[in-house]
Amino acid sequence: MALITSKEIFTKALTKDYAVGAFNVNNMEIIQGIVDAAKKENAPLILQVSAGARKYARPAYLLKLVEAAIEDSGLDIVLHLDHGEDFDICKKCVDDGFTSIMIDGSKHSFEENIALTKQVVEYAHSKGVVVEAELGKLAGVEDNIKVDARSATFTDPDEAAEFVERTGVDSLAIAIGTSHGAYKFKGEPYLDFERLKKIHELIPDTPLVLHGASTVLPEFVARCNEYGGNIPGAQGVPEDMITEAAKYGICKVNIDTDLRLAMTAEVRKFLMDKPEEFDPRKYLAPARDAIQRMVQHKIKNVLNASNQR
Repeated sequence: MALITSKEIFTKALTKDYAVGAFNVNNMEIIQGIVDAAKKENAPLILQVSAGARKYARPAYLLKLVEAAIEDSGLDIVLHLDHGEDFDICKKCVDDGFTSIMIDGSKHSFEENIALTKQVVEYAHSKGVVVEAELGKLAGVEDNIKVDARSATFTDPDEAAEFVERTGVDSLAIAIGTSHGAYKFKGEPYLDFERLKKIHELIPDTPLVLHGASTVLPEFVARCNEYGGNIPGAQGVPEDMITEAAKYGICKVNIDTDLRLAMTAEVRKFLMDKPEEFDPRKYLAPARDAIQRMVQHKIKNVLNASNQR
């Protein structure tokens, strides 16, 4: 069992109607909950690290925690950099041992995005590491990624085909209506499936990635609010839309907000019920269990990835 790239697991996912969950990690309990869920569901797994996670937990700690998870669980795991913002951070993560890198050049012009992505691809591929890029912009907020709704643009299918051909990128994150964070749609939730189908038709061998795909489960929002939270009107992508997207080339689905909500809900509940408690192990253990339950639900009922390892 080892750190692996996503190449083989995406090749398999492209031939079937399922997607691989890519879960953001920040500490030991989150990693344990996710990995335990993947093991129980016998599912392929991507653990991904954002800029905020690298700053909070420090890269060396996260790397060792993932290595420990592999040893403890017997699973193969992809370790992925989420939203690398420049060549230097991507190079650093490649050199540190990440097996998958995302270069997010979506804030740049089309030509600048191509140039930056190609630079990262050339270096990463020379080290046996795969690369994800992004074309189009998602609204919302996640760590240091902030895009208002007016700046968000959907991915153009023809540009997607050109982008993949010119960069040699291994997978492509596209914008079809999702958004980062716990947000609320204006009107009914909407994903542009016709756009997705066209992109998949033009680049059928390229694994596509859906960012901002947390469904913001009402039970966790309600519990957060019941025990001292304030997340008014939070609403994510309906789960059936995520399941449908996996039929048209979506091989990787990013999930972060749902992890945060599941964990925070349990911690708030525990401390409200037992305000005298001060042992972190006591309130982080149920939080870890909540993450495991939520991830198992995602793998089995949303991504259809159970028993695909």
